[in-house]
Amino acid sequence: MAARYILLNLKLVFLIVVFISCVEYTISSFVEGNGDDQPFDFSVEDATENHFTYSDMSHGFEGVDQNDNDAWSMVETKQNQFVVDGQPFYVNGFNTYWLMIFAADQSTRGKVTEVFKQAASVGLTVCRTWAFNDGQWRALQKSPSVYDEEVFKGLDFVISEAKKFKIRLILSLANNWEAFGGKAQYVKWGKAAGLNLTSDDDFFTDPTLRSYYKAHVKTVLNRVNTYTNVTYKEDPTIFAWELMNEPRCTSDPSGNTLQGWIQEMAVFVKSMDPKHLLEVGLEGFYGPSTPNRVQFNPNTYAQQVGTDFIRNHKVLGVDFASVHIYADTWVSQAISDAHLQFTKSWMEAHIEDAEKYLGMPVIFAEFGVSSKDPGYNSTYRDKYLSSVYKMLLDSTKKGGSGGGSLVWQLFPEGTDYMDDGYAIVLSKSPSTSNIISLHSTRMSIFNSICSMKCRWGCKKKNVMDFIFPNQYDHDEM
Repeated sequence: MAARYILLNLKLVFLIVVFISCVEYTISSFVEGNGDDQPFDFSVEDATENHFTYSDMSHGFEGVDQNDNDAWSMVETKQNQFVVDGQPFYVNGFNTYWLMIFAADQSTRGKVTEVFKQAASVGLTVCRTWAFNDGQWRALQKSPSVYDEEVFKGLDFVISEAKKFKIRLILSLANNWEAFGGKAQYVKWGKAAGLNLTSDDDFFTDPTLRSYYKAHVKTVLNRVNTYTNVTYKEDPTIFAWELMNEPRCTSDPSGNTLQGWIQEMAVFVKSMDPKHLLEVGLEGFYGPSTPNRVQFNPNTYAQQVGTDFIRNHKVLGVDFASVHIYADTWVSQAISDAHLQFTKSWMEAHIEDAEKYLGMPVIFAEFGVSSKDPGYNSTYRDKYLSSVYKMLLDSTKKGGSGGGSLVWQLFPEGTDYMDDGYAIVLSKSPSTSNIISLHSTRMSIFNSICSMKCRWGCKKKNVMDFIFPNQYDHDEM
């Protein structure tokens, strides 16, 4: 009995220490909310039972008082986990693709600071944004290897400002779609140079277009930030490089064309920058190499777009997997429970693949609900976000490959005119802000517990069972 009593007290002391450190680090105050039930459960109830209102959420980032010279290490991977200095790092983040464009103009630059401040206030730690704008209005790359210095300084500002708010960046290097130029712009440049090109997919095969892309990658990676004087490829503020946003090659459903391009470009990026993580930017569709997995695709067309989730991510140089989730585009536009069912099976399948076949973390790099969907309401959006967060929480509890998520997309006030339907303005969406903040707090506590366990030499799997035995049966989503 005495030994058991001592063990229980040690566990209690351990939990209190972890809770205090996490709260001091992540939240400056707890404020009672409206008492609504959270759509998913977490067992450290005493630590996180209070909700937050947007105006009172701080997570320690009410002002920019961080020391710019503070040491900040690169994010790395260790088996199927992200780590920083050997300790677990969980990705809870967002997309705001237009940051560089806004930062290039003094009249809109303040919106960059605003969105980072709001994101940090609810505990978001990673932002995915564009490091490209090809041949369009306010282009970064006006023509092959010709850059607008003022726009590049805008990207410099984005990176320096992200560091101030302790937010790391995933920088995408090109677009599959025509927005901001994309592969179509590269083809236009090629045609203007006299190349005989017939399809936008020539981007993946033509040697000249591939050289254009490589030149852009080289320029970005070797850029010296005019605000920090740090070369991009040496800057730990950058979480990872993304080869391309949602690459597809519909002209070759076998997947061989895109596979060859990924192999070539992954090696090229890593040859210049072996320090940063690299991902492809895929949506997650299963292809011909895994006929037993195509059942998880949202439709039959998904396996005809030239991508192949498992095969593509086995490429040398690729460090983690990316998946997007758009049930309202892929399954049906009208809001229904089918969206939740698809999302659950889609996430489970990719987390399982990352664990069993890839041995790497997976990030659900875009997900959200559009206000333009028939039947949309904010309650459903909150339920949907909570469902995604719960799936990742369940994976984290087991030491699984669910490395995190990036909601599409976060906007500050005054940018509603750019809203594609998915925009979340935290100051106008208190219930959604509460859910995001609560998830951030839960994952911060998890990270601290995992870190302390790792230091003690304990196994990471079933980490919460170590603290609260028999109290972590998973409920259904």
